[in-house]
Amino acid sequence: MLIATTDTVSGREIAETLGLVRGATVRAKHVGTDIVAALKTLVGGELHGYSSLLAGAREQALDRMTAEAEALGADAIVGMRMQTSSIARGSSEIVAYGTAVRLAPAR
Repeated sequence: MLIATTDTVSGREIAETLGLVRGATVRAKHVGTDIVAALKTLVGGELHGYSSLLAGAREQALDRMTAEAEALGADAIVGMRMQTSSIARGSSEIVAYGTAVRLAPAR
C-alpha cells in the first residue's frame, strides 16, 4: 500500500477516489515508565519509554488505516495525516487518516 502525505502520487493518475479511511488507537502510560521519566528529567535526554510507546501507537494506527483501505480495494492512500490528542490523564489517542484511492495503471 502506497501512503502519501501529498494529494497526488507523482507520475501516477488517480483513477478512483474510494473515500476517507482512518485508524486509531488509545494508549496509556505505565507507572514504571512515569517513574523512569521523572528521574530522567533530572539529567535530561530522551524519554525512551514514551518514545517507544508513541512509536508503537503510530504504527498501530497506520496498520488499522491501511487495513480499512485494503478492505475498500485501494492501492494507495493520499493526503495522509496523523493527529494526537489527550483522552484522559496519562493516555493519548493517535489517529491516522487519509483518502483511499485506486491508481490508474502505470504507463
